[in-house]
Amino acid sequence: MLQLDRDALRAALPWDALVEALAAMFREGCEAPLRHRHTMPGPAGAETTLLLMPAWRAFGHTGVKIVHVAPANAARGEPAVHAAYLLSDAATGAPLALMDGGELTDRRTAAASLLAARHLARPDSRRLLLLGSGKVARALAEGYAARFPLADIAVWSPTAANAARLARILAEEGLPARAVDRPDPGAADIVSAATLSTTPLLRGADIRPGTHVDLVGAYRRDMRESDAALVARATLVVDTRAGALAEAGDILQAIAEGAIAEGHIAADLAGLCRGEHPGRRGAEEITLFKSVGWAGEDLAAAILAHERVRGAA
Repeated sequence: MLQLDRDALRAALPWDALVEALAAMFREGCEAPLRHRHTMPGPAGAETTLLLMPAWRAFGHTGVKIVHVAPANAARGEPAVHAAYLLSDAATGAPLALMDGGELTDRRTAAASLLAARHLARPDSRRLLLLGSGKVARALAEGYAARFPLADIAVWSPTAANAARLARILAEEGLPARAVDRPDPGAADIVSAATLSTTPLLRGADIRPGTHVDLVGAYRRDMRESDAALVARATLVVDTRAGALAEAGDILQAIAEGAIAEGHIAADLAGLCRGEHPGRRGAEEITLFKSVGWAGEDLAAAILAHERVRGAA
């Protein structure tokens, strides 16, 4: 059985190939139940969450990701998320590979945003505002820089030192990154948020026409990175309708506040990839992609990594 660590996965999952693998999985589909969620005791307001995400294709592959989300880890200087992914042969059940679930998640999450942006962002987008400073934020910056002609990446985090650290890392990779004290979404072509915020960081009134907004971080009903006015103002696309209506706080809270109805969701990624929705329809359109994660993305990424590593052996 292969064991693929962080570095091996980064090498095995280049952005173009990974985006195409996700597009194929959304077009063709797989069995992927909504993730199992269990809350475990922790510090007040910072309980640990255990997530189990299975997916499979008959006569192909099965996969399951085990994730622990522990917000209290930040105070200890440790990652908030730890994860492992097991890929197996669907016909025999034989394990094929054990992978670093964190790196797999980071890259497939960013790749899903890139896939959405391929349909929703203006191709000439040059200015990225990145809210967040963790591993997913880094993957988003690297991915967007690989697919858009970015001339500026403004990095903001509630903790200024973390924003400065990520901006420095990205700059050392040759990316045009800088830390900012205050986010200015009105100056961005693409705004990407990867935080654990429970209060809006982005407001509809601050987003200028033509902007693409990418909301990645708030994955629970009680979390949100945008206000209801932004959700109502934008053409709204989700990774999966079932996941969004079960877990996406940005959407569910906007519905609860009466700003939108479920029918405001214009499309999901499967619809975009199958050509059922045209994506961006004009230069002035505000588009919004909200993801909560889909186990089919993990499966697509794991299969790709396994095949590329085996093919290179």
